[in-house]
Formats: sequence, structure tokens, C-alpha cells
Amino acid sequence: MQNFDLIILGGGPAGYNAAERAAEAGFKTVVIEKRALGGVCLNEGCIPSKSFLNSAKMLDHARHSEKYGVTVTGASIDHKAVVARKNKVVATLVGGIQAALKGHKVTVVDAEGKIEGKEGNDYKVVANGESYVAPRLLICSGSYAIVPAFIKGAKEMLDKGIALTNREILDLEEVPKKLVIIGGGVIGMEMASYFNSIGSEVTVIEMLDHIGGPTDIDIAKILQKNYEKKGVKFLLGAAAKEVTEKGVVYELNGQQALAEADKVLLSIGRRANTEGIGLESIGVITERGAIVTDERMRTNVPNVYAAGDVNGKSMLAHTAYREGEVAVNNMAGKKDIMRYNAIPSVIYTSPEVGGVGETEATAKAKGYDVAVVKIPMQFSGRYVAENEGGDGICKLIVDKKYDRLIGCHLLTNYASEIIVAAGEMIEAQMRIDEIKEIVFPHPSVAEVIREALYQIKY
Repeated sequence: MQNFDLIILGGGPAGYNAAERAAEAGFKTVVIEKRALGGVCLNEGCIPSKSFLNSAKMLDHARHSEKYGVTVTGASIDHKAVVARKNKVVATLVGGIQAALKGHKVTVVDAEGKIEGKEGNDYKVVANGESYVAPRLLICSGSYAIVPAFIKGAKEMLDKGIALTNREILDLEEVPKKLVIIGGGVIGMEMASYFNSIGSEVTVIEMLDHIGGPTDIDIAKILQKNYEKKGVKFLLGAAAKEVTEKGVVYELNGQQALAEADKVLLSIGRRANTEGIGLESIGVITERGAIVTDERMRTNVPNVYAAGDVNGKSMLAHTAYREGEVAVNNMAGKKDIMRYNAIPSVIYTSPEVGGVGETEATAKAKGYDVAVVKIPMQFSGRYVAENEGGDGICKLIVDKKYDRLIGCHLLTNYASEIIVAAGEMIEAQMRIDEIKEIVFPHPSVAEVIREALYQIKY
């Protein structure tokens, strides 16, 4: 039996970052991870997909370079080389995490851990036959891709390699001639972007009447038009019924049809990984499969915390980082709370989508009296210089009562880098006149936010 001050179950973004912070706070810490440090984000999600998308962006730039006075001939892509580079990037970053944890003297156990009740005042986790005990427990067991039982044949085709989740598609070495994607959310659209660029015939089947999930509807519509122009086919308001070796049977307007495919990507969402980890042995409460936590990341059980996808609040890696820090701060006696009102979200398509705070729809649903302004990205000189014929927009949502920015939504290159500034404005509850005093570098794409502020009329 090995004794620690803190056991962290899971080594993804929430877990490994929390481990570093815990070590800095003086806690003797162990991280138990069954797959690989970095979790889904680093190994089969955020980082691998961005490696893919960067290669696709370079290819697209080469193919359309004549618009910018540059001539490129014979541009092509070697998908196997893209996969190999992705693996190199992942290995480099995993190695970095391993080194960081070692430097913080964090013990790492490469095994599946299961909570097995308590030993006195300590919580007990067993991994590879070894027992680990500590008075504090942080559960960061992540999430997994949903393989829907309501879609006939999905599981069987996954076993045969016809259907894929985000894990398998990022290791696919052959480019499918026809790819059907079930789900038009973040993962679905990013993979549609990549495979469309490298030559696949892509069809997206989405149950909603728009893509992008919670993305602001105006942004989602323009993004869809961009990808329709590139050749992606969208079947909105359609329900996938069956996955077969020939493709996906779907129903639209009461009629069934077949979307032919060599491969099918299942991207209809993720589910918190709470089954089989022993929560019942200590009485942790879950709701809809996710661990219930408060604003300090505490569960209903004393000194047991949960952070990241496993609590189901905001399944984003950057949310997980912060949740892990909040948990550790509270363990160390520092009052800290998690706020979810200004967490940015990004879809790394080309162009990128960035959003933070309220959308127009959510703001109105919550009863805000809002002013909404939408301006084309052409208000930014740098955008015009770098985007021939671009149709990006900047959309701001303002709370008229308090004259505060409560939402910002962008469709543009660099949206992922710009949106953090808007998030800070919202988090700080800045008034519009205060934001107008911020000096943006010129020329920059981010200037569009300042330009939009001057279009607000109420």
C-alpha cells in the first residue's frame, strides 16, 4: 500500500495540470492513467486534429495562391506523412508532460485505476493490484465517444472498421473516397474540413436544422455556405437510422435514403466516463452519467473532487485545465470558484469559428435586453489584405441595461487567438466605453471588435 496526499484518477488536461499545481502546493501526488498522459485531447482529439488541419490549410493556400500573386504547381498531400507527423507531434507533447510531472516529483502509474472504498480516513484506489491511499481524491476520468445504440449497425460497423470515432479516424492512413459524418458539431466539422481538402467526397448528416451545435446561428449559416462551396454536402434535419457496409441509411422529411460511404465517422457527442471506476464504493452522486460538482469542483463526498469532461459541465480541454486548478486551490485552503460564463469555444475549420459568452438566442432566452451588431470582417484592413473574397463576420451581443459586452462571435482567420480577448472583456464585465479605450495593434484582425463597438446603436 502506497500513501499519498492526493490521488488523481486520470492524466488528461484536468489531471496532469492539477498534478503539477498540487505538487507546487506541497501535496505528495500520484496520477493514475490507463491509456496515455494527455488524455483524449492530446492523443486523439485537440492536438492530432489541429496537426491534420494545419496540413490541409497549407495545401489550400498552395492551391489558391494565384489570388495573391503566387504561382504553385502540382500541390498535393501525402496523408500517410500527415499521420506520421501527427504521431511525432503527439509523442513530443506527451514526452513534455512526462518530463514536467517528473520534475514536480509526481508519481505516474500507467494502469487502470478503480476506487475501492476507504481505508480509515483515506480513499483507496487500486491499480495493477497495488493499493494507493490518500485523504484527497480528484476524479479526472474524462469522456468517451458515444456509439449510439439507436443507430442500427453502428457498433458492428465500428468493429469492422467501416465506422470510426475520433480515435480511429486520426489513425486512418488511407483517404476514403466517400466519407459520411454523422454529426455536424465541432469534431464533425473539423474532420469534414480536413477530408474535404484532401479529396474525400464528404456528406454531413445532422439532426438539427443547423451545424455547429451551440454556435451562434448567423455564424453557423455562413460556415455552412463556405463548405457547401467547397463541395461538402449537408443533410440537415436528418436522422441516421443504420450504418451498413455501403454507407448510412438516413431519414429526411419522412423519406429514407442511402448516403454512400467507404468510411463513416460517428461524431454525435461524448459521454462522461463514470462507469466501472468505483464511484458507488464511496457514494459519489452522478446525474445523467456525469459526476455532480459545485462551483469549487467538490462532489457530495468530503475531499472528493471532479474536474474535466467527467463532470459534464463543459467538455473542453481549456475548461478542464481551469477546473483542475480550482479543485487543487480549494484543497489547499485557497477559496476559488469556477465560472462558466466566459469560456471560449472554437471550431478550427478554415475559416475558424470563435465564440464566447451568450449567443443572440441564449441571451434573449435568459431575458436580457440586448443590442446586436454584425459587421463584415472587411472592417479589418489586415483581413482584407489576407482574405481575397472572404465573407467572415464579427457579431457582438451587448446587455443594454448595464452597457456591457456579454457575447462575441467570429468567423475569420485567427478567431481562436482573438476570442480570448473578448472573453476577458466579458469576464471583467467591462462596459462598452471601457473597451473602446483599449488600443489594438494596427493592422490586426482583432481590431474588428473595436470597429464593431462603434456600430452599436441604442
